Amino acid sequence: MELDIQCEEMNPSRWAELLSTMKSCKTIRLDDCNLSSSNCEDLCSIINMNPSLTELKLNNNELGDAGMEYLCKGLLMPSCSLQKLWLQNCNLTSASCETLCSVLSAQPSLTELHVGDNKLGTGGVKVLCQGMMNPNCKLQKLQLEYCELTGDIVEALNVALQSKPTLKELSLSNNTLGDTAVKQLCRGLVEASCNLELLHLENCGITSDSCREISAVLSNKSSLIDLSVGDNKIGDSGLALLCQGLMHPNCKIQKLWLWDCDLTSASCKDLSRLLSTKETLTEISLIDNNLRDSGMEMLCQALKDPKSKLQELWIRECGLTTACCKAISSALSVNKHLKVLHMGENKLGDAGVELMCEGLLHPSCNIQSLWLGNCDLTAACCATLGTVMATKQCLTELDLSYNSLEDEGVRKICEALRNPSCNVQQLILYDIFWSSEVDDELRALEESKPEVKIIS
Repeated sequence: MELDIQCEEMNPSRWAELLSTMKSCKTIRLDDCNLSSSNCEDLCSIINMNPSLTELKLNNNELGDAGMEYLCKGLLMPSCSLQKLWLQNCNLTSASCETLCSVLSAQPSLTELHVGDNKLGTGGVKVLCQGMMNPNCKLQKLQLEYCELTGDIVEALNVALQSKPTLKELSLSNNTLGDTAVKQLCRGLVEASCNLELLHLENCGITSDSCREISAVLSNKSSLIDLSVGDNKIGDSGLALLCQGLMHPNCKIQKLWLWDCDLTSASCKDLSRLLSTKETLTEISLIDNNLRDSGMEMLCQALKDPKSKLQELWIRECGLTTACCKAISSALSVNKHLKVLHMGENKLGDAGVELMCEGLLHPSCNIQSLWLGNCDLTAACCATLGTVMATKQCLTELDLSYNSLEDEGVRKICEALRNPSCNVQQLILYDIFWSSEVDDELRALEESKPEVKIIS
């Protein structure tokens, strides 16, 4: 049994009602429910009396250190078999780390700990690392985003990593680590016995100076399949160094996030080589990099290579225009693997989207999710988009937000949605202005096709 409640104010009668339900739940999720330390006292009893409870999510509640103390009393009970604990943004401080350390040391069932968005600080997380080093600790996933960590944490983390072969996922994004600490972390990861699968280092103050060490992790750890270094100013020179590791035969990367990394079209030669040769790579994000049309054309050439198995391409806000759309269309007409294409915030225009639709309509194209928000589109391209919607049954999600479609364009899209062959289940239309008559048509359409969700 699962209890999943979000964004609900808890009055005493409602809370009492839920407590009786929780006694038999395997999963409890109470995110954004205005819970406090007093609720944690009740949850301590639930943890103690419900041995089937394996997942507890309490994100975005003001639990505080006092609430954490109550929870940990339950977590330390012999009857507790909790596996996954989510406490993101719960107003915890370093004081909570002492009690969490005890839990890590005593509970081998706990495999996931998510404590991001809490002011744990470097001192607090050093205490957590001591708990991780206990042989009883079998932690597999540790999420420490926005925890006010500095580079001083890395030495303790590396010692913990050496003793924790079970750890699969480590997220340290949005902490001011800097190059020196990231280099030290990477050297530790290369030597560590753990087979890390996910490493997230977004917005950690990384520059090209760290990229050789990150590259060494990629070439030495074939287990690493998910790497995110977005929002770091690594630049083209850093990307070239990363690609040395990414191209290594040992590297089995599947998901690579490089958003807002100060990349230009100069990086696209290396990226194209990666796309056309690394068959394990299925998802890449290049959002908010100045790739421009010349860079996109190189990427499209790589997408046409039979070895490319990419399924998701995120290229929002990359300085693209109509000029690269013929190359995109050509790639879409050849590539059978691409399922998700995010192209918002690029000045493609109606003419560009018309060209893209030629590729989208090709029998080889299997796009399921297409994002074209804020692409300078008008009603002029909506008839062709409607043809794609009605023809390509693989297309289930379409975003046309922030475009000047007006009544005429929205009506053409609605007409396509009414077509029995159209399989679009989610249509996103944020910040598009239409008349009350068109609004009535949209509501009627949702009623006649309840499987369709129109988000505006």
